[in-house]
Amino acid sequence: MFAQEFAVKPGWSYYAEPYVMFPNMSGKTALGNLPEMNVDVDPSQIFENLQFGAMLYLEASNEKWNLNSDLLYMDIGQGVKGNTLISSGDVTAKQLGWELAGLYKVKPWLEVGVGTLLNSIKLELDINRNTIGGGTTNVKKEMTQTWVDPMLIAVFKNTPGKKFIYTVRGEIGGFGIGSEFAWQLQAYAGYRFSKLFQIQGGYRIISLDYSTGNGSNYFLYNMDTYGPVIKFGFHL
Repeated sequence: MFAQEFAVKPGWSYYAEPYVMFPNMSGKTALGNLPEMNVDVDPSQIFENLQFGAMLYLEASNEKWNLNSDLLYMDIGQGVKGNTLISSGDVTAKQLGWELAGLYKVKPWLEVGVGTLLNSIKLELDINRNTIGGGTTNVKKEMTQTWVDPMLIAVFKNTPGKKFIYTVRGEIGGFGIGSEFAWQLQAYAGYRFSKLFQIQGGYRIISLDYSTGNGSNYFLYNMDTYGPVIKFGFHL
């Protein structure tokens, strides 16, 4: 039973994979002349932080090439940690990430290549700033930034046709072209139930260190978004 495999047909094959990520956020953000704010989502609040999310991975591959698209949108809200400048507050991050990548199959279990990652982040801050002499002043600000990060990608996976499946995907990029530095790490394991359907579970980390502008136009998004993922795959 456990040795059974699925036949691998020559030529192009296609794959669609909607998935769900339950994200945490950790890092710093700032808008304009407002002070930097620390964001740290407690894992125990994981189901409370995702206000909306849509995720879809698509793939076309043959014996030598893997062309793929990964679309992720998350609307996450979280309180910020107070400090000497800030009494309390909330940050909402609407994050769109869309990556297009081309990978070459060096080995049946190893793919390497390049991609372009489009990031669009809308930050909304609502904070209570401490004032001299006591009390607080409420300040609200929002800003949207869009940029593209080049990415270097390596994927390790089981050989095609297996029932028990695993995938590890690592990426580094940005290099000051978009983000100062960007990286991702994904690791999954699962089971292919039929020629059509498989399911995987695992963990994903997305790290972006991006800043631009100065003064009232300053925008900082130095954030790690991470959490468990469930993926539902369909071989077309």
